Amino acid sequence: MTVTETAEELLKGAAAQGSVLGLSRIRALLERMGDPQEKLRIIHISGTNGKGSFGAMLDSVLCSAGYTVGSFSSPAITSVTDCFRINGEEISYEELCSVLADIAPVWESLEEKPTEFEVLTAAAFELFLRKGCSLALMECGMGGDLDSTNVITSPLLSVITNIQRDHMGFLGNTAAEIASHKAGIIKQGRPVVFGGSSDAEAVKVISTTAAGMSSELTLTDLSRLSNISFGLSGTSFSFAGFGRLELSLIGEYQPHNAANVLTAVEVLRKEGVTIPDDAVRLGLASVKWHGRFELLKSSPLVLFDGSHNPDGIRSAAKTIAAFFPDTKPALVIGVMADKEYGLYADILGGLIDCVFTVTPDNPRSLDCRKLAETFAQKGISANAYPVLSEGVAAAYSYAAERKIPLIGLGSLYMYREFVSALGSVGQQKDVS
Repeated sequence: MTVTETAEELLKGAAAQGSVLGLSRIRALLERMGDPQEKLRIIHISGTNGKGSFGAMLDSVLCSAGYTVGSFSSPAITSVTDCFRINGEEISYEELCSVLADIAPVWESLEEKPTEFEVLTAAAFELFLRKGCSLALMECGMGGDLDSTNVITSPLLSVITNIQRDHMGFLGNTAAEIASHKAGIIKQGRPVVFGGSSDAEAVKVISTTAAGMSSELTLTDLSRLSNISFGLSGTSFSFAGFGRLELSLIGEYQPHNAANVLTAVEVLRKEGVTIPDDAVRLGLASVKWHGRFELLKSSPLVLFDGSHNPDGIRSAAKTIAAFFPDTKPALVIGVMADKEYGLYADILGGLIDCVFTVTPDNPRSLDCRKLAETFAQKGISANAYPVLSEGVAAAYSYAAERKIPLIGLGSLYMYREFVSALGSVGQQKDVS
């Protein structure tokens, strides 16, 4: 293998493996790599929703505190390199190719070949070690117990953001079943933060697991959260013990994510991580994150939110209602076929003017015509566009003519194409 090969060429064999749960392959790979994960101080993040936003906020806070922070998240939002960040900045394509080229002979020598996600996980550990990261944030891809990131034996902190219904074919249909998988990241004697304190069923499972592992459990106390105000320029809120805080991210759900971050900060301080209050304030005020009620254009107003399961869509609906009480936006939406998409028309119907359904570029995508039918059955005007860029163009024209906002919702797999299509119909506003 040489560095001249592309990441796609290097990953081709692993990608052919598809998605296969289990830890035997990545454990074998990491062992032959010298177990780089054992040489890092890692914060391990699981949960149904909010993992990406939580990781971005904590990354920004820790960087503001002076640490060199590596972050691994999925899915890739813009390109494969987007999974890997050092101090909040996406790594270069050349850096990724270099790491993959170095470890490719190792994974190819294994009798049981690893999956693509397992290779990317191993590459993250190796990259963060090479870059001298003092802290690393590792986000689970799905679940927890059998996720390829769950080879970490002694995390600095485990975080479970919440428990909601998603990936039921793999994780189960009840909160208890899903929680049992997420709780798999709890390790012996290591602290854990859980952000879903309102779900008694999930709390019971996670509390029992933590007690069995002699792990101190801290529940995010949302009663400490107050005086929340929203705007397209950011969010303000108070959190007892930290005072009034400004958050650059928007979305009705972000204060809850921030509360999880602040709770984690308190636990990390007990673990010897120095995080001044000024770093907390600066980190939250300056954090950047793609695809979570992200403002992409101002005239007409265009936002994108990667909500794709029922609880995410409900949170998106609350944000739409809060931001646009007197206007019904146009909606572009595309989701995966394994989601409970039949619920979305009821959740969003009273808040939107017209729906443009699209098919994201992913083999698991739901056909846009099937999604459109669910809205039409509820009396909501819906137009199906198998070609996503055509759907975005039509929706943009519709919104511009009527001077109403345009909201993109659904799978993060459609984010890159959505932004590209938007750029082709009007000069995109740079809000970075």
